[in-house]
Amino acid sequence: MQIRSVIIAAAALLAAAPLISLAQAGAPAGVTLRQKAPFGSYLADANGRALYMFTADKGSASSCYGPCASAWPPFVAAGQPTAGQGLQASMVGTSPRKGGVRQITYSGKPLYYFAGDSGAGTTAGEDIEHFGGYWYLVSPAGAKIEKEGTQKSAGSSW
Repeated sequence: MQIRSVIIAAAALLAAAPLISLAQAGAPAGVTLRQKAPFGSYLADANGRALYMFTADKGSASSCYGPCASAWPPFVAAGQPTAGQGLQASMVGTSPRKGGVRQITYSGKPLYYFAGDSGAGTTAGEDIEHFGGYWYLVSPAGAKIEKEGTQKSAGSSW
């Protein structure tokens, strides 16, 4: 298990800068849907990159800063985020982060990228225990997506 954490950390360091730059540059602030077995439909940004939720977050406030945010860059908005086809616009919002940045939320949950994902359609961050909680893809209903037959308990209401 420790080797997996080292691999995740190395991937995060290599890939975080492009994601953070993308987010800070005001990349399209659209929440869309992608489809992939065995997960079904999950949230993605306008470029098809998977978006994740973190079980350690409380309400719409992010608890992921510093090294956590390097591995799991927040999905931030330059303007008002939009909901793609199949999503409810009323479920898309923002939450303030330190430094005045607004993180995009869905169903009140902050959304993140995973630095270890290599591009659109990649879901390497699914069901990972990291930084004091679990990371999951998000369903169109705003719920965590778990692989069939798995159960995780992270001491959270999700």
